[in-house]
Amino acid sequence: MSEIDVRLVDVVKRFGDSNAVDHITLDVNDGEFFSLLGPSGCGKTTTLRMIGGFEQPTSGLIELQGQDVTWLPSYKRNVNTVFQSYALFPHLTIEENVAFGLRRRGVKDAEVKSRVTDMLRLVELPGFEKRKPNQISGGQAQRVALARALINRPAVLLLDEPLGALDLKLRKQMQVELKRIQREVGITFIYVTHDQEEAMTMSDRIAVMNRGKYEQLGNPESLYERPQTRFVAGFLGVSNLLAGTVDGTADGYALVKLADDTRLRIPAALADGNTQIEVGIRPEKVRMNTPTDAIPAAANQLDGTVTDVSYVGVSTQYIVDSKSGIPMTIYEQNIERTTNGSLYRQGDAVRLSWMPEHTFVVGSAPTTAPGD
Repeated sequence: MSEIDVRLVDVVKRFGDSNAVDHITLDVNDGEFFSLLGPSGCGKTTTLRMIGGFEQPTSGLIELQGQDVTWLPSYKRNVNTVFQSYALFPHLTIEENVAFGLRRRGVKDAEVKSRVTDMLRLVELPGFEKRKPNQISGGQAQRVALARALINRPAVLLLDEPLGALDLKLRKQMQVELKRIQREVGITFIYVTHDQEEAMTMSDRIAVMNRGKYEQLGNPESLYERPQTRFVAGFLGVSNLLAGTVDGTADGYALVKLADDTRLRIPAALADGNTQIEVGIRPEKVRMNTPTDAIPAAANQLDGTVTDVSYVGVSTQYIVDSKSGIPMTIYEQNIERTTNGSLYRQGDAVRLSWMPEHTFVVGSAPTTAPGD
């Protein structure tokens, strides 16, 4: 069983009458890459700042490696933080920036030099020791900030949207690099971001936050394939949600009747005794067919009309006005479209199909005051 590096128990942070963080309880495991994901104002940064000691909670308990640090100042906690701004000292060399924490602790010169060399090798910047921050790129500055934070060997590294200032291509490269570095050093990373792809790419687990709480916590695959609320389904990618009524069972599936009397099949366990539910399906799980195409008998089917077609590189995005009254978004891989010759245009009648196992069911979202 994994040891717990960070534990929050019923943590609340109020600013005036608003709950920025609203009774959060969670555990972060030793050596885990854990992300707090959500939109601006959801409370993720405030949560990170309380773990780091930059904010004090209104109530609740915060533990680091089993020690109660709820009221300890930041400098007494074995954590370091990497910010979006990097906060490098412009008058110091890269070597001096990275060594800054060790120098303050009185570490001997020989050990400082050895550890700085090791850190710059870890972040793939050997030979940059004598440069100044204004002589390196934004991506390199991010690596220096990371090396400076890791050189003190903290128990936990906090990262507050550290890639936000980088361009898209560099951000994607740094996502891979951050995960590699985290695995090599084995330190627990707690990462704050509003970027879904960023969190999905790097994280072992993600807490999807909204209005001061997290609505769902899990690994990237479970959050994407089985979102439990409308917010999670919509924030992690695109979802088609269809409201319906559970209307019996057939062949081990629960049947869901839509507004136009179309029946959809879903795994029986997803109905969970509810009568009124919302069935979800991801756009890439839906197949486009003509009304006369042969479709597997077990597949869900929904008729509609194409209202919009957008070429987006690896796929074509279709918007289909379904007979159930809900616009559906479908992604069709362009390699499939080319090989099977299927190309649908605005106004075409189509039949959508997908397997029942690809569906999910969402519930309602909590309503609490926002804060960040």
